Amino acid sequence: MNAQEMLRLIDSIARDRNVDRETLLTDLEQAMVSAARRHYGTLDLEEFTCSIDRATGEMVLYRHGEPMTLEPGELGRIAAQTFKQVMIQRFREDERASIYEEFSGRVGELLTGVAQRYEGGALIVQIDRAEGFMPRSEQIPGEQFNPGDRIRCLLLECRDMGNQVKIVLSRANPDFIRRLFEVEVPEVGERIIEIKAMAREAGYRTKVAVTSIDSKVDAVGACVGVRGSRIRNIVDELNGEKIDIVRWNESSQVLIQNALKPAEVEEISLCFELGRATVVVRDDQLSLAIGKRGQNVRLAARLTGWDVDILTPAEFNKGLEIMAETLGAIEGVTEEMLDRLAALGMVSVFDIEEVGAEVLVNELEIAEALAQEMVERAAAKAKEVAEQQAREKEEAERRKAEEEEAARRLLAGEAGEEGVSADLAAAAILAVGTDATPAAPADDAVAEPDPDQAHAEAILSGAERPEDETLLAEDDDPTPARAGEADDGYDPDDAGEAPTASDQDRAEGEQITDAAVHQVLKKYPHAEAAESE
Repeated sequence: MNAQEMLRLIDSIARDRNVDRETLLTDLEQAMVSAARRHYGTLDLEEFTCSIDRATGEMVLYRHGEPMTLEPGELGRIAAQTFKQVMIQRFREDERASIYEEFSGRVGELLTGVAQRYEGGALIVQIDRAEGFMPRSEQIPGEQFNPGDRIRCLLLECRDMGNQVKIVLSRANPDFIRRLFEVEVPEVGERIIEIKAMAREAGYRTKVAVTSIDSKVDAVGACVGVRGSRIRNIVDELNGEKIDIVRWNESSQVLIQNALKPAEVEEISLCFELGRATVVVRDDQLSLAIGKRGQNVRLAARLTGWDVDILTPAEFNKGLEIMAETLGAIEGVTEEMLDRLAALGMVSVFDIEEVGAEVLVNELEIAEALAQEMVERAAAKAKEVAEQQAREKEEAERRKAEEEEAARRLLAGEAGEEGVSADLAAAAILAVGTDATPAAPADDAVAEPDPDQAHAEAILSGAERPEDETLLAEDDDPTPARAGEADDGYDPDDAGEAPTASDQDRAEGEQITDAAVHQVLKKYPHAEAAESE
């Protein structure tokens, strides 16, 4: 290889690896010096020097400042191997430095790469001339990519590990949603619309609070687009993840109300000392406010920065009554003080116990001894209420187990032998149906499937539950309305209204007809005897 061919190879490597040409030529000079020192067995670092003409590629080796007539090919096999190893090592170091310098300045950007393979659950993605690493924690649950699939992701971090550069990618980070909005919604990219807050559970639901700097631009409508065209592109990129767009408001009460939509909020009480927001909703709005497995209220709490507590009017009023009865019995506590506590967001004896005496002294301007007595009374009452709630919960679980056992016995035809109380038989009828015991088929006949029996088996297996478990009902998934309607959120998957139970379903879930009870008492004399006693 002559000098001109060497320069052409150096230029090609510099372009392909994005490394400076001068750096590569300097590496070649150092590799030549290392080979000469290895050939002559010297330890003096300044004995040999080398220079390469940048125009012609001519290489000259110097020893103690005097040029040598020795050609590189005359150094021998060991020196040539040393030259090769030093050259490769330095070229790789230059490439790693170039990659780190390039990608460290692109942290937070949206990148497009090609999926390569999975290694221990982590996805390896080829991005330009480097390989990115997406750990399992940064992947959207349920997503699976095949080799060659194009993938959009967020450059989360760039680490210099010494012998390699690790580029960490993410699709589960909330900033990934932010970058998608900047790409799909020009107003967000131009900072006309600002994303004020965001809360996300990757793969399930995201809440985004937006506001507009220009009063002429509707923030929610611009993010949704015409007939949902803009938001649909983002949802498709996320493989169906639901996105709620919430209108931002500086008032925490208004923001919490918007974040909990489509549930209708009756009242919001803020306690700044505890950072807690007590939200009162009607009974028929409770499941909507809480959401599927508590997802709606959990995301609303993250979005607003408040610890959101959902209560029904009955629960809210009961807490106030217990607090008023407990503290009102103390000498020196007036009605005005109780109203002041409620206005400060302290709506139960649990809140009084948690804030402590110092807050009561400062807010109510009372003596420390009185404040301490109020806290002690509230703590004692809170313990009593907690124990009562625990007993009620245990009783409800026991009752539920007995009802399931009664339904199981009715299905197995064992109730006539062991006996079932009238109340449990009625509960079993509610679960199984009015004709709980299926008739035995004839020997030569084929038994028809009994829908009541299938319904009871579904209840016992956990697939279905009675309607008193509406707190976290699977079907009560809150779905915000589209832009342009009253609600600020949008869910492209759900175009209809929020699910509500029909009058007939509620009547069947709440009432047991006299005919049904009479029928089960007639079938099971033990139950009738228990009822007469």
